[in-house]
Amino acid sequence: MCHTSGVPDDFVIARNPDPDSTLPFLVRIPVGEHGIVLKVRDTWPRTSKVYCHRAPGWPDDPEILERVPVRSCVRRGAAIDLVLDRGRENRSQFVITRIRGGREAIFWQSPRTTKAARPNVPLPTGRAQGLSGMVVLVDSHERYAYTFKRQSGRGHVETVRRGLPAGDYAVELDGRIVVSVERKSLADLSSSLLNGKLRFALAELSALPRAAVVVEDRYSKIFALEHVRPSVVADALAEAQIRWPSVPIVFGETRTLAEEWTYRYLAAGLAELTQQAAADDVDLPTAGPLPKAEPTTREVRTWARAQGLSVPDRGRLRPEVWQAYRAAQEGVS
Repeated sequence: MCHTSGVPDDFVIARNPDPDSTLPFLVRIPVGEHGIVLKVRDTWPRTSKVYCHRAPGWPDDPEILERVPVRSCVRRGAAIDLVLDRGRENRSQFVITRIRGGREAIFWQSPRTTKAARPNVPLPTGRAQGLSGMVVLVDSHERYAYTFKRQSGRGHVETVRRGLPAGDYAVELDGRIVVSVERKSLADLSSSLLNGKLRFALAELSALPRAAVVVEDRYSKIFALEHVRPSVVADALAEAQIRWPSVPIVFGETRTLAEEWTYRYLAAGLAELTQQAAADDVDLPTAGPLPKAEPTTREVRTWARAQGLSVPDRGRLRPEVWQAYRAAQEGVS
């Protein structure tokens, strides 16, 4: 163990009390006399390295999310190797390095994320659907919300905070919300599926013209969940999609990719509905009423017999029978 007296043997994860921070969690590593406290983006490096930043200290009354006994914690130069006393997600490493300009950067990685192929792809810079200046409404209750920094820096997106009746991000058309996206972490998706909250959210989203749920993780990670039966979560997810097929649930793999997907989904929905609204306002030319369909030989034969006229059972009718029928129809009209 690499702790001294006064520092707990546990690895502790808490919620970051700073609402302005883009790193929503705190971790306390039992290293040195007082331990090391870092602000982190996620609670474990599951799909990619987790960016960390030094925190000024541990809060007086933290909201503890997880406390795990530590089996081993050793500092080796610029790295801290951490082994937790649990079956899964137990080995990880904090790497302290220097990046451009000499600024310190800390990354939290696991054996899985170190060797796994990561979606470290260059994201496109073009405007979605050719839209410029799109206003994205961000729910006022959304903590650590997407900023769409890549798009807003180019003038493609402007964000406005306000309460939303459904979803976390939305766009309006003619003063009415028409497209909305609900954002979920994997843990939030799992809990909301099992406690029923997601059902109410999907019902509200399905009332909109276009809506979706984006998850900041991979679908495969459902089957690595520890505190619930993965099959139960997978079944609940499938049932939700069957019940509300108009609201797709998309796995965005990482927070960055989920944010990019949200931006492009909102833009695509807004573009489509704008085109539909424009088409509905156009008056199409009309060609007048359709002429009456010509009567069939059977209909004229039936009429002629009712009038006492002699007509054959089969074949063509005499021209004077047709003439009499049409004269009679004109007299009725």
